[in-house]
Amino acid sequence: MPRPFVAYLRVYEPLSSFPDAVARPLREALETGHLDHATVGERERDLWLRSQLSTPPAMLPGERPNGEPSPRAQRDLLVLDPAEVPVDQATVGPGPLVCPLDVRARSAAALVGFLTSAHPALRHVALPGPVEAVREKAATVLSGLPGGAVHVVSTTWTVPLPWFTLVDPQRRHLVVATRDDPRRQVCWRVAMADARRRVAKAHSLAQRMLGDQGPTKVLEDTGRWLEHFHAHSAVELDYGGLVQLLDDKDLAEDTSAADVHAIVGALEREDVEEIAARFERLRDFWGELAVRERFN
Repeated sequence: MPRPFVAYLRVYEPLSSFPDAVARPLREALETGHLDHATVGERERDLWLRSQLSTPPAMLPGERPNGEPSPRAQRDLLVLDPAEVPVDQATVGPGPLVCPLDVRARSAAALVGFLTSAHPALRHVALPGPVEAVREKAATVLSGLPGGAVHVVSTTWTVPLPWFTLVDPQRRHLVVATRDDPRRQVCWRVAMADARRRVAKAHSLAQRMLGDQGPTKVLEDTGRWLEHFHAHSAVELDYGGLVQLLDDKDLAEDTSAADVHAIVGALEREDVEEIAARFERLRDFWGELAVRERFN
């Protein structure tokens, strides 16, 4: 079975920065075995499926039938060595850097979004109980997050272009393997201080030139999200399962990060022709995945 066609933006915080009650199960995971990039997508899918196949179905993945968080799910994390994070003058660490999957809390956040945007008739059919009870449950789960934010945000079928502003285009980590090989990977890692600086600059320029909607809103939300975490954390932009949809030539010739940074520079120079040319290139590259999404 292919990995989920999901891309990720993750934050890895120093383990020492977590409150002890949260750090304890994370330390246990470090001792007994943690996830890696090859298995994390399958683990998340497994949690989702188990929540729906249980009797009765669980409201949120990663919790017990009584609604309490699953001890095993609390130990789900990815680990990163600070030495794997390119830095210029920023500080990252001390290690180990850990990224809890936060699947239960991420699901609660998605549920809040569904409650806000879905038609009342759809909410009535989809929800396991009264709207207010569901909303209260989701809010309770989110209020228990250390720092007030999940460590992972994700999208299906594509990568939001504003995410590329966080990274250094020249420091891409590329592993080419067969499409069904879980080691196949494209990602960037960046020090938190560098990510915050870059997204703040891009947001300021986008707001001035494009207004408050679209990419500007994504940059604003991303910048606010990053502020919830320790200043010496690391940020990772990972294509995740999307690498299964791109051939080796596409991966090797992908210039998305460079194109987005060129757009930021063009915004600063007010170079409309450069902006248009780079957007055209990005549209050509990501357009095939958009077509696949429509067919699915």
